[in-house]
Amino acid sequence: MNATISSPERILSASVLVIGTGGAGLRASIELAERGVDVLAVGKRRAHDAHTTLAAGGINAALGTMDPDDSWQQHAADTLRESYFLADPAIVETVARGAARGIDDLERWGMPFAREDDGRISQRFFGAHTYRRTCYAGDYTGLEIQRTLMRRAAELRVPIVDTVYITRLLVSEGRIFGAYGFDIVDGTPVVIHADAVILAAGGHTRIWRNTSSRRDENTGDSFRLAALAGARIRDAELVQFHPSGILEPTDAAGTLVSEAARGEGGILRNALGERFMERYDPERMELSTRDRVALASFTEIAEGRGTANGGVLLDVSHLPREQILDKLPRVYRTLIDLQMLDITEQPIVIAPTAHYSMGGVWVRADDHGTGVDGLYAIGEASSGLHGANRLGGNSLIELLVYGRITGEEASDYVRGLTDVRRDPAAIAEARAEVSGLLAADSDGARTETPRRLQRALRDLMTEYAGVVRNERGLVAGLEKLAVLEERATRITAHPDIAGFDDVAHAFDLYGSLLAARATLECALERRETRGCHNRSDFPEESGDLRGNFVWTPTAGPVFEPLAEAPESFRDLAAVVADDSVDGKLVE
Repeated sequence: MNATISSPERILSASVLVIGTGGAGLRASIELAERGVDVLAVGKRRAHDAHTTLAAGGINAALGTMDPDDSWQQHAADTLRESYFLADPAIVETVARGAARGIDDLERWGMPFAREDDGRISQRFFGAHTYRRTCYAGDYTGLEIQRTLMRRAAELRVPIVDTVYITRLLVSEGRIFGAYGFDIVDGTPVVIHADAVILAAGGHTRIWRNTSSRRDENTGDSFRLAALAGARIRDAELVQFHPSGILEPTDAAGTLVSEAARGEGGILRNALGERFMERYDPERMELSTRDRVALASFTEIAEGRGTANGGVLLDVSHLPREQILDKLPRVYRTLIDLQMLDITEQPIVIAPTAHYSMGGVWVRADDHGTGVDGLYAIGEASSGLHGANRLGGNSLIELLVYGRITGEEASDYVRGLTDVRRDPAAIAEARAEVSGLLAADSDGARTETPRRLQRALRDLMTEYAGVVRNERGLVAGLEKLAVLEERATRITAHPDIAGFDDVAHAFDLYGSLLAARATLECALERRETRGCHNRSDFPEESGDLRGNFVWTPTAGPVFEPLAEAPESFRDLAAVVADDSVDGKLVE
Protein backbone atom coordinates (compact mmCIF):
# COMPACT_ATOMS: atom_id res chain seq x y z
CA MET A 1 0.00 0.00 0.00
CA ASN A 2 1.43 3.39 -0.96
CA ALA A 3 1.48 6.17 1.60
CA THR A 4 0.70 9.78 0.71
CA ILE A 5 1.23 13.05 2.48
CA SER A 6 -2.20 13.87 3.80
CA SER A 7 -1.44 15.76 7.02
CA PRO A 8 -1.22 19.56 7.01
CA GLU A 9 2.14 21.26 6.87
CA ARG A 10 3.90 21.56 10.17
CA ILE A 11 5.24 25.06 10.76
CA LEU A 12 8.35 25.48 12.90
CA SER A 13 10.28 28.64 13.64
CA ALA A 14 13.65 29.67 15.05
CA SER A 15 15.94 32.63 14.80
CA VAL A 16 18.61 30.36 13.30
CA LEU A 17 18.10 27.01 11.62
CA VAL A 18 21.08 24.62 11.57
CA ILE A 19 20.86 21.90 8.90
CA GLY A 20 22.99 18.95 9.93
CA THR A 21 23.48 17.45 13.38
CA GLY A 22 27.08 16.26 13.08
CA GLY A 23 30.00 17.97 14.76
CA ALA A 24 29.82 21.17 12.70
CA GLY A 25 26.10 21.67 13.18
CA LEU A 26 26.23 20.87 16.90
CA ARG A 27 29.15 23.24 17.54
CA ALA A 28 27.32 26.08 15.80
CA SER A 29 24.12 25.27 17.71
CA ILE A 30 26.00 25.31 21.01
CA GLU A 31 27.46 28.73 20.28
CA LEU A 32 24.05 30.12 19.39
CA ALA A 33 22.44 28.66 22.50
CA GLU A 34 25.19 30.02 24.74
CA ARG A 35 24.48 33.45 23.26
CA GLY A 36 20.78 33.17 24.00
CA VAL A 37 19.67 32.81 20.37
CA ASP A 38 16.64 30.66 19.50
CA VAL A 39 18.17 27.81 17.48
CA LEU A 40 16.76 24.66 15.89
CA ALA A 41 18.99 21.85 14.58
CA VAL A 42 17.56 19.38 12.06
CA GLY A 43 19.04 16.35 10.32
CA LYS A 44 18.07 13.37 8.21
CA ARG A 45 19.78 10.73 10.33
CA ARG A 46 20.03 10.13 14.06
CA ALA A 47 22.26 12.74 15.65
CA HIS A 48 24.14 10.20 17.76
CA ASP A 49 25.13 8.43 14.53
CA ALA A 50 26.21 11.44 12.44
CA HIS A 51 29.07 11.10 9.96
CA THR A 52 31.41 12.80 12.45
CA THR A 53 31.41 9.58 14.48
CA LEU A 54 33.39 7.88 11.70
CA ALA A 55 36.36 10.28 11.98
CA ALA A 56 38.83 8.01 13.67
CA GLY A 57 42.34 9.36 13.76
CA GLY A 58 42.45 12.70 15.52
CA ILE A 59 42.09 16.47 15.65
CA ASN A 60 44.89 18.96 15.03
CA ALA A 61 46.14 21.86 17.12
CA ALA A 62 49.65 23.23 17.62
CA LEU A 63 49.59 22.79 21.41
CA GLY A 64 53.30 21.95 21.57
CA THR A 65 52.76 19.40 24.33
CA MET A 66 54.93 16.82 22.57
CA ASP A 67 56.99 19.08 20.29
CA PRO A 68 57.49 22.53 21.87
CA ASP A 69 58.76 24.03 18.61
CA ASP A 70 55.32 23.65 16.98
CA SER A 71 53.28 26.80 16.36
CA TRP A 72 50.08 27.92 14.70
CA GLN A 73 52.23 29.36 11.93
CA GLN A 74 53.78 25.96 11.23
CA HIS A 75 50.35 24.33 11.30
CA ALA A 76 49.16 26.92 8.79
CA ALA A 77 52.23 26.39 6.62
CA ASP A 78 51.77 22.61 6.58
CA THR A 79 48.10 23.04 5.68
CA LEU A 80 48.81 25.50 2.87
CA ARG A 81 51.72 23.55 1.42
CA GLU A 82 49.89 20.24 1.46
CA SER A 83 46.84 21.88 -0.14
CA TYR A 84 49.15 22.41 -3.11
CA PHE A 85 48.58 26.13 -2.51
CA LEU A 86 44.89 25.99 -3.43
CA ALA A 87 43.66 26.67 0.11
CA ASP A 88 42.43 30.15 1.00
CA PRO A 89 45.27 31.55 3.15
CA ALA A 90 42.86 33.57 5.30
CA ILE A 91 40.79 30.48 6.11
CA VAL A 92 43.97 28.52 6.83
CA GLU A 93 45.17 31.20 9.26
CA THR A 94 41.80 31.38 11.03
CA VAL A 95 41.72 27.64 11.65
CA ALA A 96 45.36 27.35 12.73
CA ARG A 97 45.05 30.33 15.11
CA GLY A 98 41.78 29.09 16.56
CA ALA A 99 42.71 25.43 16.93
CA ALA A 100 43.95 25.57 20.53
CA ARG A 101 40.73 27.27 21.60
CA GLY A 102 38.76 24.51 19.90
CA ILE A 103 40.61 21.87 21.91
CA ASP A 104 40.06 23.89 25.07
CA ASP A 105 36.31 24.00 24.39
CA LEU A 106 36.21 20.21 24.09
CA GLU A 107 38.26 19.80 27.27
CA ARG A 108 35.86 22.03 29.22
CA TRP A 109 32.94 19.93 28.00
CA GLY A 110 34.51 16.65 29.08
CA MET A 111 36.22 15.27 25.96
CA PRO A 112 38.27 12.18 27.02
CA PHE A 113 41.50 12.90 25.16
CA ALA A 114 44.37 10.41 25.41
CA ARG A 115 46.94 11.78 27.84
CA GLU A 116 50.55 11.32 28.84
CA ASP A 117 51.46 10.08 32.33
CA ASP A 118 51.89 13.67 33.53
CA GLY A 119 48.40 14.68 32.33
CA ARG A 120 49.35 16.44 29.11
CA ILE A 121 47.17 15.77 26.08
CA SER A 122 48.92 13.19 23.92
CA GLN A 123 49.69 14.18 20.33
CA ARG A 124 50.85 11.96 17.48
CA PHE A 125 52.10 12.29 13.93
CA PHE A 126 49.78 12.21 10.97
CA GLY A 127 51.03 12.14 7.39
CA ALA A 128 52.78 15.33 6.18
CA HIS A 129 52.72 17.14 9.52
CA THR A 130 56.01 18.73 10.58
CA TYR A 131 55.36 18.04 14.27
CA ARG A 132 53.17 15.84 16.44
CA ARG A 133 50.00 17.91 16.71
CA THR A 134 47.15 15.42 16.35
CA CYS A 135 45.16 14.94 19.56
CA TYR A 136 43.10 11.78 19.77
CA ALA A 137 40.95 9.41 21.79
CA GLY A 138 42.16 5.99 20.65
CA ASP A 139 40.82 5.73 17.12
CA TYR A 140 37.34 6.82 18.21
CA THR A 141 38.12 10.54 18.17
CA GLY A 142 35.14 11.60 16.04
CA LEU A 143 32.75 9.49 18.08
CA GLU A 144 33.98 11.01 21.34
CA ILE A 145 33.73 14.54 19.89
CA GLN A 146 30.16 13.86 18.78
CA ARG A 147 29.29 12.52 22.23
CA THR A 148 30.90 15.52 23.91
CA LEU A 149 29.00 17.99 21.73
CA MET A 150 25.73 16.08 22.19
CA ARG A 151 26.13 16.29 25.96
CA ARG A 152 26.80 20.02 25.84
CA ALA A 153 23.86 20.61 23.48
CA ALA A 154 21.61 18.66 25.88
CA GLU A 155 22.81 20.77 28.81
CA LEU A 156 21.80 23.87 26.84
CA ARG A 157 18.52 22.24 25.78
CA VAL A 158 19.20 22.74 22.10
CA PRO A 159 16.16 21.37 20.21
CA ILE A 160 17.27 18.68 17.74
CA VAL A 161 14.90 17.10 15.24
CA ASP A 162 16.79 14.35 13.44
CA THR A 163 14.03 12.99 11.20
CA VAL A 164 13.58 16.03 8.93
CA TYR A 165 14.86 16.03 5.36
CA ILE A 166 15.36 19.56 4.00
CA THR A 167 14.56 19.74 0.29
CA ARG A 168 14.84 23.50 -0.36
CA LEU A 169 16.13 26.65 1.24
CA LEU A 170 13.60 29.48 1.16
CA VAL A 171 14.85 32.76 -0.28
CA SER A 172 13.16 36.10 -0.84
CA GLU A 173 14.96 38.86 -2.77
CA GLY A 174 18.35 37.31 -2.08
CA ARG A 175 17.76 36.78 1.64
CA ILE A 176 17.14 33.52 3.49
CA PHE A 177 13.86 33.17 5.36
CA GLY A 178 13.86 29.48 6.19
CA ALA A 179 13.65 26.02 4.66
CA TYR A 180 11.17 23.42 3.44
CA GLY A 181 11.25 19.67 3.96
CA PHE A 182 9.39 16.67 5.25
CA ASP A 183 9.47 14.21 8.13
CA ILE A 184 11.08 10.96 6.98
CA VAL A 185 8.99 8.88 9.36
CA ASP A 186 5.45 10.02 8.58
CA GLY A 187 5.88 12.29 5.55
CA THR A 188 4.52 15.41 7.22
CA PRO A 189 5.56 18.50 5.20
CA VAL A 190 7.59 20.93 7.28
CA VAL A 191 7.95 24.68 6.77
CA ILE A 192 10.66 26.23 8.94
CA HIS A 193 10.72 29.99 9.32
CA ALA A 194 14.23 31.18 10.20
CA ASP A 195 16.06 34.48 9.88
CA ALA A 196 19.36 32.69 9.15
CA VAL A 197 20.41 29.20 8.09
CA ILE A 198 23.70 27.44 8.81
CA LEU A 199 24.28 24.64 6.32
CA ALA A 200 26.26 21.75 7.83
CA ALA A 201 24.95 18.84 5.77
CA GLY A 202 28.22 17.29 4.58
CA GLY A 203 29.81 16.66 1.19
CA HIS A 204 29.35 14.51 -1.92
CA THR A 205 31.64 11.46 -1.64
CA ARG A 206 28.72 9.01 -1.77
CA ILE A 207 28.54 9.54 -5.53
CA TRP A 208 31.50 7.16 -5.96
CA ARG A 209 31.23 3.37 -5.73
CA ASN A 210 33.86 2.87 -3.02
CA THR A 211 33.43 5.46 -0.31
CA SER A 212 34.01 5.81 3.40
CA SER A 213 30.55 7.40 3.66
CA ARG A 214 27.64 5.18 4.58
CA ARG A 215 24.39 4.79 2.68
CA ASP A 216 22.25 7.92 2.50
CA GLU A 217 24.91 10.38 3.70
CA ASN A 218 27.19 12.80 1.82
CA THR A 219 25.02 12.58 -1.29
CA GLY A 220 25.51 16.22 -2.34
CA ASP A 221 22.59 17.70 -0.37
CA SER A 222 24.60 20.79 0.58
CA PHE A 223 25.66 21.44 -3.01
CA ARG A 224 22.07 21.43 -4.26
CA LEU A 225 20.50 23.36 -1.39
CA ALA A 226 23.11 26.12 -1.64
CA ALA A 227 23.23 26.31 -5.45
CA LEU A 228 19.44 26.57 -5.80
CA ALA A 229 19.45 29.32 -3.19
CA GLY A 230 21.94 31.36 -5.21
CA ALA A 231 25.25 30.35 -3.63
CA ARG A 232 28.28 29.04 -5.51
CA ILE A 233 30.28 25.81 -5.34
CA ARG A 234 34.08 25.92 -5.10
CA ASP A 235 36.62 23.14 -5.86
CA ALA A 236 34.02 20.47 -6.66
CA GLU A 237 36.67 18.48 -8.53
CA LEU A 238 38.98 18.27 -5.51
CA VAL A 239 37.94 15.06 -3.77
CA GLN A 240 40.24 13.24 -1.41
CA PHE A 241 40.61 9.54 -2.05
CA HIS A 242 41.75 8.03 1.22
CA PRO A 243 44.41 5.38 0.64
CA SER A 244 42.82 2.73 2.82
CA GLY A 245 39.29 1.54 2.31
CA ILE A 246 38.48 -2.14 2.67
CA LEU A 247 37.14 -4.08 -0.33
CA GLU A 248 35.14 -6.81 1.36
CA PRO A 249 32.37 -7.52 2.08
CA THR A 250 30.87 -5.79 -0.98
CA ASP A 251 28.18 -3.93 0.95
CA ALA A 252 30.88 -2.39 3.15
CA ALA A 253 33.36 -1.61 0.36
CA GLY A 254 35.15 1.64 1.11
CA THR A 255 34.81 1.43 4.89
CA LEU A 256 37.81 3.24 6.23
CA VAL A 257 40.90 1.88 7.90
CA SER A 258 42.07 4.92 9.85
CA GLU A 259 45.20 6.78 8.80
CA ALA A 260 46.26 6.16 12.38
CA ALA A 261 47.19 2.64 11.23
CA ARG A 262 49.96 4.17 9.12
CA GLY A 263 50.70 6.77 11.78
CA GLU A 264 51.38 4.02 14.30
CA GLY A 265 53.79 2.27 11.94
CA GLY A 266 51.70 0.33 9.43
CA ILE A 267 53.53 -0.80 6.27
CA LEU A 268 52.13 -0.85 2.72
CA ARG A 269 53.08 -3.72 0.42
CA ASN A 270 51.93 -4.88 -2.99
CA ALA A 271 51.04 -8.45 -3.87
CA LEU A 272 54.73 -9.13 -4.61
CA GLY A 273 55.64 -8.22 -1.04
CA GLU A 274 57.38 -4.98 -2.05
CA ARG A 275 57.16 -1.95 0.24
CA PHE A 276 56.10 0.19 -2.69
CA MET A 277 56.11 3.65 -1.06
CA GLU A 278 59.90 3.57 -1.55
CA ARG A 279 59.15 4.29 -5.22
CA TYR A 280 56.85 7.26 -4.59
CA ASP A 281 58.06 9.07 -1.46
CA PRO A 282 61.22 7.42 -0.07
CA GLU A 283 61.60 10.01 2.68
CA ARG A 284 58.10 10.01 4.17
CA MET A 285 57.13 6.51 3.06
CA GLU A 286 53.74 5.57 4.59
CA LEU A 287 53.59 8.97 6.31
CA SER A 288 53.39 10.73 2.97
CA THR A 289 50.36 12.82 2.05
CA ARG A 290 47.05 11.08 1.47
CA ASP A 291 46.95 12.02 -2.20
CA ARG A 292 50.42 10.54 -2.86
CA VAL A 293 49.67 7.33 -0.99
CA ALA A 294 46.31 6.95 -2.77
CA LEU A 295 47.93 7.51 -6.17
CA ALA A 296 50.74 5.09 -5.32
CA SER A 297 48.25 2.38 -4.35
CA PHE A 298 46.15 3.07 -7.45
CA THR A 299 49.23 2.83 -9.66
CA GLU A 300 50.39 -0.44 -8.11
CA ILE A 301 46.94 -1.94 -8.71
CA ALA A 302 46.59 -0.52 -12.23
CA GLU A 303 50.01 -1.84 -13.24
CA GLY A 304 49.21 -5.37 -12.12
CA ARG A 305 50.96 -5.56 -8.76
CA GLY A 306 47.76 -5.57 -6.72
CA THR A 307 45.96 -8.41 -5.01
CA ALA A 308 43.55 -10.70 -6.82
CA ASN A 309 40.59 -8.58 -5.74
CA GLY A 310 42.23 -5.30 -6.74
CA GLY A 311 43.91 -4.02 -3.61
CA VAL A 312 47.21 -3.62 -1.78
CA LEU A 313 48.23 -4.78 1.70
CA LEU A 314 48.36 -2.67 4.85
CA ASP A 315 50.23 -4.56 7.56
CA VAL A 316 50.34 -3.69 11.26
CA SER A 317 50.96 -7.26 12.46
CA HIS A 318 54.60 -6.46 13.28
CA LEU A 319 53.46 -3.99 15.95
CA PRO A 320 52.97 -5.13 19.56
CA ARG A 321 49.48 -6.50 20.10
CA GLU A 322 49.00 -4.18 23.07
CA GLN A 323 49.80 -1.14 20.90
CA ILE A 324 47.22 -2.18 18.32
CA LEU A 325 44.49 -2.76 20.89
CA ASP A 326 45.30 0.53 22.64
CA LYS A 327 45.82 2.82 19.65
CA LEU A 328 43.73 1.12 16.94
CA PRO A 329 40.77 -0.45 18.74
CA ARG A 330 38.22 0.56 16.14
CA VAL A 331 40.25 -0.79 13.24
CA TYR A 332 40.73 -4.05 15.14
CA ARG A 333 37.03 -4.40 15.90
CA THR A 334 35.88 -3.40 12.39
CA LEU A 335 38.00 -6.06 10.69
CA ILE A 336 36.92 -8.74 13.16
CA ASP A 337 33.26 -7.82 12.63
CA LEU A 338 33.34 -7.51 8.83
CA GLN A 339 35.95 -10.07 7.78
CA MET A 340 36.84 -12.15 10.86
CA LEU A 341 40.37 -10.85 10.25
CA ASP A 342 42.75 -10.42 13.19
CA ILE A 343 44.98 -7.50 12.21
CA THR A 344 47.50 -8.43 14.93
CA GLU A 345 48.28 -11.50 12.81
CA GLN A 346 47.33 -10.73 9.18
CA PRO A 347 47.54 -7.77 6.76
CA ILE A 348 44.47 -5.88 5.56
CA VAL A 349 43.55 -5.68 1.86
CA ILE A 350 42.75 -2.06 1.02
CA ALA A 351 42.29 0.26 -1.96
CA PRO A 352 41.70 4.01 -2.40
CA THR A 353 38.22 5.14 -1.42
CA ALA A 354 36.37 8.45 -1.91
CA HIS A 355 36.69 9.98 1.50
CA TYR A 356 36.34 13.74 1.75
CA SER A 357 34.90 16.61 -0.26
CA MET A 358 37.62 19.24 -0.11
CA GLY A 359 35.41 21.45 -2.21
CA GLY A 360 31.96 22.62 -1.25
CA VAL A 361 29.96 25.80 -0.90
CA TRP A 362 31.97 28.98 -1.47
CA VAL A 363 32.33 30.91 1.80
CA ARG A 364 33.97 34.07 3.05
CA ALA A 365 36.98 33.61 5.30
CA ASP A 366 35.83 35.87 8.12
CA ASP A 367 32.34 34.47 8.79
CA HIS A 368 31.71 31.60 6.32
CA GLY A 369 28.87 33.55 4.78
CA THR A 370 27.95 32.34 1.31
CA GLY A 371 27.06 35.62 -0.41
CA VAL A 372 23.36 34.88 0.13
CA ASP A 373 22.18 37.04 3.03
CA GLY A 374 21.59 34.92 6.11
CA LEU A 375 23.09 31.72 4.67
CA TYR A 376 26.29 30.23 6.11
CA ALA A 377 28.08 26.94 5.41
CA ILE A 378 30.47 25.01 7.65
CA GLY A 379 32.25 21.67 7.89
CA GLU A 380 32.45 19.44 4.85
CA ALA A 381 29.62 21.43 3.27
CA SER A 382 31.99 24.40 2.93
CA SER A 383 35.30 24.89 1.13
CA GLY A 384 38.56 26.81 1.30
CA LEU A 385 40.69 25.10 3.94
CA HIS A 386 41.89 21.95 2.20
CA GLY A 387 42.61 22.86 -1.42
CA ALA A 388 43.91 19.88 -3.37
CA ASN A 389 44.88 17.76 -0.36
CA ARG A 390 43.51 17.68 3.18
CA LEU A 391 45.81 17.01 6.11
CA GLY A 392 44.48 14.24 8.31
CA GLY A 393 43.00 15.73 11.48
CA ASN A 394 42.21 19.13 9.97
CA SER A 395 38.54 18.45 9.28
CA LEU A 396 37.63 17.99 12.94
CA ILE A 397 39.37 21.16 14.08
CA GLU A 398 37.79 23.09 11.21
CA LEU A 399 34.29 22.33 12.45
CA LEU A 400 35.21 23.40 16.00
CA VAL A 401 36.73 26.69 14.86
CA TYR A 402 34.17 27.73 12.27
CA GLY A 403 31.23 26.25 14.17
CA ARG A 404 32.01 28.76 16.91
CA ILE A 405 32.70 31.66 14.54
CA THR A 406 29.62 31.09 12.41
CA GLY A 407 27.41 30.75 15.46
CA GLU A 408 28.71 34.10 16.66
CA GLU A 409 28.24 35.73 13.26
CA ALA A 410 24.73 34.33 12.77
CA SER A 411 23.80 35.57 16.23
CA ASP A 412 24.91 39.10 15.36
CA TYR A 413 23.14 38.91 11.99
CA VAL A 414 19.71 37.95 13.32
CA ARG A 415 19.93 40.48 16.16
CA GLY A 416 20.61 43.20 13.62
CA LEU A 417 17.66 42.46 11.33
CA THR A 418 15.01 45.19 11.22
CA ASP A 419 12.56 43.43 8.90
CA VAL A 420 11.76 39.90 7.73
CA ARG A 421 10.57 39.16 4.18
CA ARG A 422 8.85 35.92 3.24
CA ASP A 423 7.78 34.83 -0.22
CA PRO A 424 4.76 32.50 -0.48
CA ALA A 425 5.82 31.66 -4.05
CA ALA A 426 9.09 30.15 -2.79
CA ILE A 427 7.19 27.95 -0.36
CA ALA A 428 4.74 26.93 -3.10
CA GLU A 429 7.61 25.92 -5.40
CA ALA A 430 9.20 23.76 -2.70
CA ARG A 431 5.82 22.23 -1.87
CA ALA A 432 5.13 21.37 -5.50
CA GLU A 433 8.50 19.65 -5.86
CA VAL A 434 7.72 17.21 -3.05
CA SER A 435 4.08 16.63 -3.96
CA GLY A 436 5.04 16.05 -7.60
CA LEU A 437 7.11 13.02 -6.61
CA LEU A 438 4.12 11.55 -4.80
CA ALA A 439 1.50 12.31 -7.43
CA ALA A 440 -0.31 9.33 -8.91
CA ASP A 441 1.42 8.14 -12.07
CA SER A 442 -1.73 7.88 -14.13
CA ASP A 443 -0.10 7.69 -17.55
CA GLY A 444 2.68 5.28 -16.58
CA ALA A 445 5.43 7.73 -17.64
CA ARG A 446 7.19 7.71 -14.27
CA THR A 447 9.04 4.41 -14.27
CA GLU A 448 12.47 5.27 -12.88
CA THR A 449 13.48 4.49 -9.30
CA PRO A 450 15.98 6.63 -7.34
CA ARG A 451 18.10 3.73 -6.11
CA ARG A 452 18.71 2.37 -9.61
CA LEU A 453 19.85 5.76 -10.90
CA GLN A 454 22.03 6.29 -7.83
CA ARG A 455 23.88 3.06 -8.60
CA ALA A 456 24.34 4.08 -12.24
CA LEU A 457 25.71 7.46 -11.14
CA ARG A 458 28.19 5.89 -8.73
CA ASP A 459 29.43 3.57 -11.47
CA LEU A 460 29.77 6.54 -13.84
CA MET A 461 31.80 8.66 -11.39
CA THR A 462 34.05 5.73 -10.48
CA GLU A 463 34.83 4.99 -14.11
CA TYR A 464 35.34 8.55 -15.37
CA ALA A 465 36.24 10.72 -12.35
CA GLY A 466 38.15 8.47 -9.96
CA VAL A 467 41.74 8.74 -8.74
CA VAL A 468 43.07 9.32 -12.27
CA ARG A 469 41.15 11.31 -14.92
CA ASN A 470 41.54 12.45 -18.51
CA GLU A 471 39.61 14.58 -20.98
CA ARG A 472 38.21 11.69 -22.96
CA GLY A 473 36.77 10.09 -19.84
CA LEU A 474 35.40 13.32 -18.39
CA VAL A 475 33.63 14.19 -21.64
CA ALA A 476 32.18 10.68 -21.80
CA GLY A 477 31.10 11.02 -18.19
CA LEU A 478 29.26 14.26 -18.92
CA GLU A 479 27.49 12.65 -21.86
CA LYS A 480 26.31 9.75 -19.71
CA LEU A 481 25.38 12.13 -16.91
CA ALA A 482 23.03 13.98 -19.28
CA VAL A 483 21.24 10.71 -19.91
CA LEU A 484 20.84 10.08 -16.17
CA GLU A 485 19.59 13.63 -15.64
CA GLU A 486 16.90 13.07 -18.27
CA ARG A 487 15.91 9.76 -16.72
CA ALA A 488 15.69 11.47 -13.33
CA THR A 489 12.80 13.59 -14.63
CA ARG A 490 10.78 10.37 -14.69
CA ILE A 491 11.44 9.11 -11.17
CA THR A 492 8.66 8.47 -8.72
CA ALA A 493 8.61 7.70 -5.02
CA HIS A 494 6.63 4.95 -3.34
CA PRO A 495 6.53 5.49 0.43
CA ASP A 496 4.98 2.72 2.45
CA ILE A 497 3.97 1.99 6.00
CA ALA A 498 7.66 1.82 7.00
CA GLY A 499 8.27 5.48 6.18
CA PHE A 500 9.18 7.99 3.53
CA ASP A 501 12.76 6.94 2.83
CA ASP A 502 11.93 6.58 -0.86
CA VAL A 503 11.23 10.31 -1.08
CA ALA A 504 14.53 10.99 0.67
CA HIS A 505 16.32 8.77 -1.86
CA ALA A 506 14.84 10.84 -4.68
CA PHE A 507 16.19 14.07 -3.21
CA ASP A 508 19.51 12.37 -2.49
CA LEU A 509 19.62 11.60 -6.21
CA TYR A 510 18.84 15.20 -7.15
CA GLY A 511 21.72 16.40 -4.97
CA SER A 512 24.07 13.76 -6.35
CA LEU A 513 23.32 14.63 -9.95
CA LEU A 514 24.04 18.31 -9.37
CA ALA A 515 27.23 17.52 -7.44
CA ALA A 516 28.37 15.13 -10.18
CA ARG A 517 27.88 17.77 -12.88
CA ALA A 518 29.84 20.33 -10.87
CA THR A 519 32.62 17.79 -10.28
CA LEU A 520 32.93 16.66 -13.90
CA GLU A 521 32.77 20.15 -15.37
CA CYS A 522 35.37 21.54 -12.97
CA ALA A 523 37.62 18.49 -13.40
CA LEU A 524 37.52 18.99 -17.16
CA GLU A 525 38.64 22.62 -16.81
CA ARG A 526 41.46 21.87 -14.36
CA ARG A 527 43.94 20.79 -17.02
CA GLU A 528 46.80 19.90 -14.70
CA THR A 529 47.81 17.38 -12.06
CA ARG A 530 47.77 18.87 -8.58
CA GLY A 531 47.30 17.00 -5.33
CA CYS A 532 44.26 14.74 -5.41
CA HIS A 533 43.43 15.80 -8.97
CA ASN A 534 45.40 13.53 -11.32
CA ARG A 535 45.05 14.20 -15.06
CA SER A 536 46.89 11.53 -17.04
CA ASP A 537 46.72 13.82 -20.11
CA PHE A 538 48.13 16.79 -18.13
CA PRO A 539 50.65 15.24 -15.70
CA GLU A 540 52.35 18.54 -14.81
CA GLU A 541 51.25 21.17 -12.33
CA SER A 542 50.30 24.47 -13.99
CA GLY A 543 51.27 27.78 -12.40
CA ASP A 544 48.41 29.43 -14.27
CA LEU A 545 45.87 27.30 -12.39
CA ARG A 546 46.82 28.29 -8.86
CA GLY A 547 43.29 29.23 -7.92
CA ASN A 548 39.82 27.82 -7.64
CA PHE A 549 37.07 26.85 -10.03
CA VAL A 550 33.81 28.28 -8.74
CA TRP A 551 30.69 26.68 -10.19
CA THR A 552 27.02 27.57 -10.60
CA PRO A 553 24.33 25.66 -12.50
CA THR A 554 23.94 28.51 -14.97
CA ALA A 555 27.53 29.68 -15.56
CA GLY A 556 29.41 26.42 -14.99
CA PRO A 557 33.02 26.68 -13.73
CA VAL A 558 34.70 30.10 -13.49
CA PHE A 559 38.36 30.39 -12.48
CA GLU A 560 39.30 32.68 -9.57
CA PRO A 561 42.99 33.27 -8.69
CA LEU A 562 44.04 33.05 -5.05
CA ALA A 563 45.64 35.68 -2.84
CA GLU A 564 49.16 35.19 -1.53
CA ALA A 565 49.66 33.88 1.98
CA PRO A 566 50.69 36.39 4.67
CA GLU A 567 54.35 36.67 5.61
CA SER A 568 53.62 35.09 9.02
CA PHE A 569 53.66 31.63 7.47
CA ARG A 570 54.40 32.14 3.76
CA ASP A 571 58.11 31.32 4.07
CA LEU A 572 57.43 28.23 6.18
CA ALA A 573 55.16 26.91 3.44
CA ALA A 574 57.64 27.58 0.63
CA VAL A 575 59.07 24.38 -0.77
CA VAL A 576 60.72 23.43 -4.04
CA ALA A 577 57.95 22.32 -6.37
CA ASP A 578 57.97 18.63 -7.23
CA ASP A 579 57.52 18.83 -10.99
CA SER A 580 58.45 15.23 -11.76
CA VAL A 581 55.88 12.83 -13.13
CA ASP A 582 57.28 9.74 -11.38
CA GLY A 583 54.47 7.71 -9.92
CA LYS A 584 51.86 9.44 -12.06
CA LEU A 585 50.07 7.72 -14.92
CA VAL A 586 51.01 9.32 -18.20
CA GLU A 587 49.30 8.73 -21.54
